[in-house]
Amino acid sequence: MAAPEQLFCWEGDFGLPSVTTDCLTVLAYAQFSGAPLKVHRIRNPWRSPSGSLPALRTNQNETLSRPSDIIIHLRKQKYNADYDLSAKEGADSLAFISLLEEKLLPALIYWSWVDGKNFVDVTRRWFSEHLPFPLSLVLPGRMQSRESERLRLLRGEEHMEAEENLEKELLRDAAECMNLLSQRLGQSQFFFGDSPSSLDAFVFGHLAPVLKIKLPNAKLQQHLQTLDNLCGFCSNILQLYFPRSSAGTSPAHTQSHAHTGHAYTQPRPQTPQQ
Repeated sequence: MAAPEQLFCWEGDFGLPSVTTDCLTVLAYAQFSGAPLKVHRIRNPWRSPSGSLPALRTNQNETLSRPSDIIIHLRKQKYNADYDLSAKEGADSLAFISLLEEKLLPALIYWSWVDGKNFVDVTRRWFSEHLPFPLSLVLPGRMQSRESERLRLLRGEEHMEAEENLEKELLRDAAECMNLLSQRLGQSQFFFGDSPSSLDAFVFGHLAPVLKIKLPNAKLQQHLQTLDNLCGFCSNILQLYFPRSSAGTSPAHTQSHAHTGHAYTQPRPQTPQQ
């Protein structure tokens, strides 16, 4: 039997299994699909095989870093959370994931990395406290520069000049995205029936930090809190699939020291699909 492939992610906090959208998306998809990964939750991205997080080291000794690439790889290994989706549901899933990346992701970047008080009081403080010295002195600033440039690329140079107008536009787009997601979810547990899919993983990855991380400028969180079904959706996934993070203990997981990674078993394993 082949050794499990290895996934490197930022360690968790705030009641979350990891602190970044990309890491949360990949962790959720791995849980939903039953992929038997060995997960290393770490606080030093230089210990990742790619120098960034998340990173999947495959059994072919490849390293994948983008969530979409990691999910495609897991599907090829027959861990496919979208196996039961119809063609229309598959198309809807792609459309909503694009909507997340166009409308909600820029707002997440802004409120975590560009908004001055949020960055100083929460984002920079967290990474400075959790990164090893001397990375703690230099990496948060580099990460902020990279994320600011990422926002510039997503929004376009012409939208980056007046910060007050930018914030209003980003909040409007994010609220529109969350409202559409809330309407699509309705009273269902997951977006396409009784089992979670890749769309559920992406929505969880984007919304769980908004729900759980308290920021001084909390406009995104305040809007999310008006959408009870989306808040319940995130809380339900945390309780079902990440009970150690949300409740503190879990007999379904075995863990070594958080800084060295841990072996990880799925609370609800699923049979790999062809």
